[in-house]
Amino acid sequence: MKSSRDAKSGKKRTAKPSPELALLGGPKAIADDAPEVFRWPIVTSEDEQAVLEVLRRGAMSGNDVSKVFEAEFAAWMGMRFALTYPNGTEALRAAMWSCGVGAGDEVICPSMTYWASCTSALTLGAAVNFADIQRDTLVIDPADIEHRIGPRTKAIIVVHYAGYPCDMDAIMEIAKRRKVAVIEDVSHAHGGLYRGRMVGTFGDVAAMSLMSGKAFPIGEGGMLVTNSRDIYERCVSYGFYERTGVASRFNAPDAQVTLAELKQYAGVPLGGYKHRLNQTASAMGRVQLKHYPARMAEIQAAMNRFWDLLDGVPGIRAHRPPASSGSTMGGWYSPRGLYRKDELGGVSCARFCEAVRAEGFQGCWPGANAPLHLHPVFHTADIFRMGRPTMISFGQRDVRQGAGSLPVSEQIAEIAFSVPWFKKDDERVIRQFADAFRKVAENADKLLDPSQSASAERRG
Repeated sequence: MKSSRDAKSGKKRTAKPSPELALLGGPKAIADDAPEVFRWPIVTSEDEQAVLEVLRRGAMSGNDVSKVFEAEFAAWMGMRFALTYPNGTEALRAAMWSCGVGAGDEVICPSMTYWASCTSALTLGAAVNFADIQRDTLVIDPADIEHRIGPRTKAIIVVHYAGYPCDMDAIMEIAKRRKVAVIEDVSHAHGGLYRGRMVGTFGDVAAMSLMSGKAFPIGEGGMLVTNSRDIYERCVSYGFYERTGVASRFNAPDAQVTLAELKQYAGVPLGGYKHRLNQTASAMGRVQLKHYPARMAEIQAAMNRFWDLLDGVPGIRAHRPPASSGSTMGGWYSPRGLYRKDELGGVSCARFCEAVRAEGFQGCWPGANAPLHLHPVFHTADIFRMGRPTMISFGQRDVRQGAGSLPVSEQIAEIAFSVPWFKKDDERVIRQFADAFRKVAENADKLLDPSQSASAERRG
């Protein structure tokens, strides 16, 4: 986009993008895709030196660095305990087991999430009862939770999806009254706030991914945090055999387990898993944690700038909490916009995204994750080879759901779309991308075929 100076004031001004859509032959709104604004993760010599220190002393299978990282991470979140994991999926599995999820039980989880949020329930012999999401937040709808609670419901899995904090007040009220555990999946929302308090600190336990694509990246890893000594010890017994009081080739004995029911199993992990994280990732994690608040603040500024530039544009809405709510999006992982086709003459979200891609942002696509309640894994998969679907293998009630059961989740490709995930608050670059979305929205009528245009005019 070219700029010039006003003849009278001498102030720099930016030319408005051409109203002719690039999809229909006009010029692109985005002249520079600016890869440096999107580069992630940020790896510096400080990360490299920390990793090299572990490599050079052959401490990859140790746990001294991991324990320091855990303590620092717990302090950052204001929690008593933290445990590192090879990935977020294993952290979530341990969280479920520590909350008592087992064969014949149920967990409640939003259908709109990544599969790792809930598939571990199946491997524990439990069923997943999927709940719908709210149209304006894309996170679990508290109004769709309580009626799903049954006699074998052990936990509500709360996913702060695409960085948006869930309504924790409403969810915790239901959980406490019905005596059901709450597991927070913070994989999309590291550092996000709900009414001024960090997400991941409300439930019984929180688990999260720290893989290289996340807002908090350490290469490949996960983290679990809790204020419950009981949950912490159960997680140790489940996958950290070296912390149950026995020595190994790489680590001295560390007796973290005090519960009598668990102490007898010292030396062998109850889950049959080794959850020790490679310490090169822990070393990188310590450096990333040191810089994360500042990097998160820059992401916040950049993403809010983008959406502020689009405030009032018809058909598209920011997917973020109200500024006055005290809630924030943390690292804005996998950011989304909300789409309202009725404001754009009925132009489909897919067609809108196609036009934005033509303007120069190739990452604009309709929807988000595919609704999990429709996936065959949660209908017919026989994980334990028992001759029947795992969802109904252990005497639990049949909570499988078909098409039409969760309407908002099933409409995701019509109501949401992906937007740029800016890592640097570069006003010039962000404005170009915002102009692309504005240009398409304000000229959406040109994307309609003649019959649609005539119909829209009659309705108007």
